Amino acid sequence: MAIDMAQFHQVFFEESFEGLDAMESGLLNLDLGDVNVEDINTIFRAAHSIKGGSGTFGFTAVSDFTHVMETLLDEMRDGRRQITQPAVDVLLGSVDCLREMLQAIQNGGEIDNQSVAEHKQALDNALNQTGISAGFVPESENPPAALAVTTQSATEPQIDGWNIAFSPHLHLLKTGNEPARMFRELATLGELTTIVDLQGVPDLYDLDPEECHLSWKLNLQGNISAAEIDEVFDWVEDDCDLAKLPIYSSVTAIAPPEWQDKADEENGQNAISPLVKAVVAVQNETNDKDGKKEETKTAAGKGSSSIRVDTGKIDTLINMVGELVITQSMLSLIGEHFELNKLDQLKNGLSQLERHTRELQESVMNIRMLPISFVFSRFPRLAHDISSKLGKKIELKLIGEHTEVDKTVVELLSDPLVHLVRNSLDHGIEMPEVRLAAGKPETGTVILEAYHRGGNIVIEVSDDGKGLDKDKLRAKAIEKGLIAEDTILTDKQTYELIFMPGFSTAEKLTDISGRGVGMDVVRRNIQALGGNIEIISELGKGSTMAIHLPLTLAILDGQSIAVGDETYILPLGSIIESLNIKEDRINRVVGKGETFLLRGEYLPIIRLHEIFKVPNVRAIKLTDGLLVVVEGQGVRCGLFVDDLLGQQQVVIKSLEANYRRVEGVSAATILGDGSVALILDIPGLVRLANQ
Repeated sequence: MAIDMAQFHQVFFEESFEGLDAMESGLLNLDLGDVNVEDINTIFRAAHSIKGGSGTFGFTAVSDFTHVMETLLDEMRDGRRQITQPAVDVLLGSVDCLREMLQAIQNGGEIDNQSVAEHKQALDNALNQTGISAGFVPESENPPAALAVTTQSATEPQIDGWNIAFSPHLHLLKTGNEPARMFRELATLGELTTIVDLQGVPDLYDLDPEECHLSWKLNLQGNISAAEIDEVFDWVEDDCDLAKLPIYSSVTAIAPPEWQDKADEENGQNAISPLVKAVVAVQNETNDKDGKKEETKTAAGKGSSSIRVDTGKIDTLINMVGELVITQSMLSLIGEHFELNKLDQLKNGLSQLERHTRELQESVMNIRMLPISFVFSRFPRLAHDISSKLGKKIELKLIGEHTEVDKTVVELLSDPLVHLVRNSLDHGIEMPEVRLAAGKPETGTVILEAYHRGGNIVIEVSDDGKGLDKDKLRAKAIEKGLIAEDTILTDKQTYELIFMPGFSTAEKLTDISGRGVGMDVVRRNIQALGGNIEIISELGKGSTMAIHLPLTLAILDGQSIAVGDETYILPLGSIIESLNIKEDRINRVVGKGETFLLRGEYLPIIRLHEIFKVPNVRAIKLTDGLLVVVEGQGVRCGLFVDDLLGQQQVVIKSLEANYRRVEGVSAATILGDGSVALILDIPGLVRLANQ
């Protein structure tokens, strides 16, 4: 019976993308001055897993490409190759390419073969040009005191062959691998000459026939790539010591005479020379491409179709289901033999059912919660690429990565955050010389922080850059005709000018930002998630963009309020208190509305029946109704309503998807009697009232 491998594809893709994230994070965190071997091992293992999985499922293009990456990483891991920033940049680009290949396969699209070829060539260049980190030199080249390479032209030298040192580990034969078969495979690539080293063979009585004591020196002639050779030794890479050195047609490579003499002394003409560790000084003339991507592509419009859930959450869910089943059985017994004297038991059973149902609901919602690190993890790479491109020194700090939020919010939050972080990197942080002149450290800091506040999650993007210039913002808005010259704006209103379509203060356009598009889309996308964004800035000190979002887009703890014959829902987390007010605390401002005095602070009053044109209200005078004090985005106000009806959890339904966007309303819900109630958006109501 044939096994359908397609059923495992989704798991493979998810694990591969996680592996790529681990590789990218590891490469970005490498300390080139003091490299931790375990960091390299982690990156290597991720590449090895992707190569193995892709080979199993028949994705040969992915396995072939990953194999070249793995070869470079293996040399770094073994200390045969120095880890340099250019090599790390090549590997980062290869991670991007590999991610695009996997996404193309996952979505049934075509792999960009040109991009793959370019990145593969960059890897080959890194392997063949950057340096000879380990290898041996042919005897015929009569080496001098140090290895040197002289290129005859600016073009990449032609490879005429390879010298290979192959030393199997003792257990290699026990793995089912046979060196002779590998040599036959090499012989199909070009002209092969083999020299065996018998030095390690023990005496006859000590010889174990299942152990391999031989090693070989191979000379392979022909224009053969490193990947083709690596493919032959693919299955034994962890069971042998392997070193290879290219032979260039336009390169003279020479080594000390004593090196060869020592080799001959060890075992005559059949000696395997020790691996010589040296570095070849070759100028890498590979041009950086202006089109280098600063952010990796994601499958357009698609979120992950699955999530990983902590087993503790699953256990809690199973316990809740068990409690629910017990309660249901108890109610069934009461119902079969119901008598009036069992009424108290029925009430207790229904109370338990309500409690268990709520706990079950909370457990199910908790399963959908994911750490915000799923979004944050992409930004170290973004900061690395943009800072390199702009010539700035920037440190990105991530705080609160383990803060949990609903899966849907996580998937839709990525694009708005990219715009905000790019703006901080491009517009916020100054050039090093400008920062030094202003008395700041030359390295700027961008902080990405997430934390819970009430029933919301707050995500802040802050920097210690130049901040927003209010005068410049106002002048630009007047120049573009967005506001009149005599318009009086508060600091908050001035900062919010940047959210107007087409608004930009950039002095020149770049491929990073400056075209005046993006910030209006950021606000619109965040509002679509039921959230809001606010700006805090100080000129010369820096700026903070704070996004406030609900923890979940499915369930809301709300307070029902009555306005006339209509019922509205207020998010419970936004309510501070409710009260009856006296006439002497009310202050009316002509043309500006009404305020009331609450503990020394005047708060604006919003009459909901006037905002939503509700007829048949029971309370017209402020002293006849209730005032609900609410807060949203740091702004407090009082909502004038007829009555409070009670608290309940409501299921959130998108109003925009089923009708259209309504200012002051974030969503809708269906009540127990089948009627529709609108869920109010507090910051939206404040903006609506100010209009």
